[in-house]
Amino acid sequence: MSQISNLFLSIGKPVKDEYGRAVGKIVSFALTPSGKFDAAFIELSDGKFSKQPIENLTFNGSSEITFISKIKSQANILCDQIPFIWRKDQALKDLAEKKKISPDLYQELHNNFDSILNQLKKDAQVLSDEIAQEVVRCNQDIKALSYAVLHLELEHEIGKINDETYQSAFKLLQENLKRANTEKNDMELTKTKLSNILLGDSKEPAQKTKVIAAPINEAPELPEPPVVVYVKEVGKAGI
Repeated sequence: MSQISNLFLSIGKPVKDEYGRAVGKIVSFALTPSGKFDAAFIELSDGKFSKQPIENLTFNGSSEITFISKIKSQANILCDQIPFIWRKDQALKDLAEKKKISPDLYQELHNNFDSILNQLKKDAQVLSDEIAQEVVRCNQDIKALSYAVLHLELEHEIGKINDETYQSAFKLLQENLKRANTEKNDMELTKTKLSNILLGDSKEPAQKTKVIAAPINEAPELPEPPVVVYVKEVGKAGI
């Protein structure tokens, strides 16, 4: 969570998301009665305030603060919990087969594990649907930014925008396209990871590891903005 002991040193410092976009700045913290940091109060870029769990933030020193999306945090927790509960249930089954616990005790504990596992799976499915909506949003952002680049190119081509303004705007648009593509790819990989956990929870752990790893190599590459192909200044602007 943090590499500094006194998080209050980060008050007033900017917060960015994982893709480099400005989120806001730290204004205060909430602590538990025992003195443990529990949440951070963030003034968002639009002036509103948000209280975020401290687990959703990473602190690299007192000035570099990164906000981890709630979706990714929840996905990471579920991807840890589902296999863990499944392994405990399998260990319980092994103990029962070795006659180390009574059938009644096995059934009681198995039903408990099964109930927890089913709830975690439901949570994972709900989260997977939320991720799918985020992917749709990313696609919409990418499309809108691509049109913005296209219109910028047209206005520059007919001489309505000078070179300096064009280069500055082009660079900003390309940076935002890169962020949107990175976020989309990130969301798709997270969704794939969740899906593989749900599909592989009844397999042996060794087999499950292979199932999870395979789709990573198959993840689609980031699509290039449509205008990059014919823009001569791409070498100057870069992505």
